[in-house]
Amino acid sequence: MAREKIFHFKQFSVLNDLTAMKVGTDGVLLGAWCTVSGARRVLDVGTGSGLIALMIAQRNGQALIHGIDIDVNAIGEARHNFDSSPWASRLSAELADFNHYDGGKYDLIVSNPPFFTNGVLPPNASRNHARHTTTLSLEALLNRSRHMLAPSGMIAIITPVEVELAVRRCLVALGLGLRRLTRVFPVDGAPAKRLLWELVVGDACTVESTLTIAGPDRAYSDEYKTLTGDFYLD
Repeated sequence: MAREKIFHFKQFSVLNDLTAMKVGTDGVLLGAWCTVSGARRVLDVGTGSGLIALMIAQRNGQALIHGIDIDVNAIGEARHNFDSSPWASRLSAELADFNHYDGGKYDLIVSNPPFFTNGVLPPNASRNHARHTTTLSLEALLNRSRHMLAPSGMIAIITPVEVELAVRRCLVALGLGLRRLTRVFPVDGAPAKRLLWELVVGDACTVESTLTIAGPDRAYSDEYKTLTGDFYLD
């Protein structure tokens, strides 16, 4: 996906010039995949440009969606994107650290979290915060989310496959159940690269599935086009 300053979708546009993390496939996947029906209060942790929050606002006409981020540039652009969207009255953005955030109870907490736990840190400080677990660990994200869920609430996140065991250990430690798990393959025949998780408090009957983004010719697969068809321009 091209790194454009303004990315145009069918019903909204996303300015992502100064925010550390640009519009990307991970955010589009999570925003299109997560269950939004019945959610009235939604929290987007690490909202960045506000992409996922905007997608949820499009999919659920009743939800109030609040995005938080520790990057002042991200919040500035998220507010611009929210105010410019058809759902400005239901979207809000706040400069806040989830480690210390308390916004009440939410029906859905969604996050495209930092996941490069190891490896070389990039030089840009904002990008460090956005892509590494220097400020919000996986354990902290799931633990705080668990305690902020309304009854029957859900947590939806996307991670690389390399942290699957770490996530599963957190679920056991925190008393979270795995409701849905989708393994995402970037290209037909290639190994899975991402995992989409939907979590609830307590036990859950897990529904597992797979999703392949593109075929051998690199064209989007029918299943990916079906998932994202309400968003991408034709």
